[in-house]
Amino acid sequence: MRISIVFAAAILGVGTLGACAAAADSEADATAGAELAAAEPQELSCFLQGSTLEEAAQRPSPLGETEIAFEGHTGKFCYGRPSKNDRVVMGELVPFGEPWRIGANEATALHLPFAATVGGIDLEPGSYSIYAIPGELEWEFVLNRNYERWGTPINDEVMSANIGSFTSMARQLTETVEQLTVGWHTHGGSEGHLVLDWETTRVEIGVNLAGG
Repeated sequence: MRISIVFAAAILGVGTLGACAAAADSEADATAGAELAAAEPQELSCFLQGSTLEEAAQRPSPLGETEIAFEGHTGKFCYGRPSKNDRVVMGELVPFGEPWRIGANEATALHLPFAATVGGIDLEPGSYSIYAIPGELEWEFVLNRNYERWGTPINDEVMSANIGSFTSMARQLTETVEQLTVGWHTHGGSEGHLVLDWETTRVEIGVNLAGG
């Protein structure tokens, strides 16, 4: 009888140890999952300063949201959409050689919950602002860490958070685009371009999925 009791206790002990080990593994997996989730930004909402989405949609330059879609990965480009309204845009409303927020209202932003290369610049998963210095033939684009801000002024304080810059050639369109429009064109599973059209100007920003 004593042997049976001891044997039963041993079996119980092994079962208990197995259950504890399984619980520990489960807890470790949950912790790892939580750490992974924390490391990868999930928020893709456009930042709005003192405004709701409904109010932003009614602005003279309404909020624009462009989905950046790769196979299994989705980001977002957020910008205000001004209209031409019988004005001369390039060179006047948008002066050449001066920083421009690429739109209106809040800073134009890139939300990338995955590592990517934008204009040749490597970016970790996260959210960034982007502004431009337009030229007649070539535009310079600047990536910046601070995206939760109003789009102007682009001063020394804003520029202190710059990450890097790249250039893109400006192309002429045959038809006038009334309202600033940013589209997404994919070129395979890991490559694509953001295409900015306004007035008769088109400029493209290359976005590549890291490791693609």
